[in-house]
Amino acid sequence: MKLKSILTLALGLALATAHAQQTITPDTIATKQGPLVLQPITHGTLALSFNGQTIYVDPTGGAEAFQGLAAPNLILITDIHGDHLDPKTLDALPTTGVTMVVPQAVADKLPEKYKSQLKVLKNGESVTMIGINIKAIPMYNLPESADARHTKGRGNGYVLEMGGKRVYLSGDTEGIPEMRKLKNIDVAFVSMNLPYTMDVDQAADAVLDFKPKVIYPYHYRGQNGLSDVASFKQQVNAKNKKIDVRLRDWYAKQ
Repeated sequence: MKLKSILTLALGLALATAHAQQTITPDTIATKQGPLVLQPITHGTLALSFNGQTIYVDPTGGAEAFQGLAAPNLILITDIHGDHLDPKTLDALPTTGVTMVVPQAVADKLPEKYKSQLKVLKNGESVTMIGINIKAIPMYNLPESADARHTKGRGNGYVLEMGGKRVYLSGDTEGIPEMRKLKNIDVAFVSMNLPYTMDVDQAADAVLDFKPKVIYPYHYRGQNGLSDVASFKQQVNAKNKKIDVRLRDWYAKQ
């Protein structure tokens, strides 16, 4: 009996360790309405939990990427590319009746079965869902051109307001004027991967302009591997030590 208990305990510890290896440790931000939990998942995919509600951002990676997380109450999608819009992952998740906030270009590519669940936002438009104000922010490449990987107006970054905190999700963008003019951002997730968005130098320069309290480099895998996010942190904190740059291994599962 004693041996059986030991084996059971060992199995439990092994499973717990395996699960821990699959999940990046979440962070918690205090708000006026309770904790906001930030859960990095992979690349441009993350989950936010607040006031009993869970938001999936650009869900990719299949259902297994979300093991241990609550089912979504809201889904945000930023752009049409496969690392942001993944219908197979949406099909694998419990998304029945869940509202998806999307730009029109994403709405046009989603299967018909999801059309009734969509709330389309243009750049600059806002909506309140599950008690959270959501504003669509432009995301695009510079210089602007018709053949850019990300053209202005096609995709959405988002600013969410929760419990008095403002969270910015950049999506695929460079250090555009609309990002640099943001005010009172408490938490930001900013992309930095060439040739799709911007390099770490550009990202650091833009972040120093809008001065978020907490910044997570995300979406930092490019054609030549992973961006040097340690350099990003050094550049930001060399000029502004008050900005809390948080480095997480978004590619630990891959």
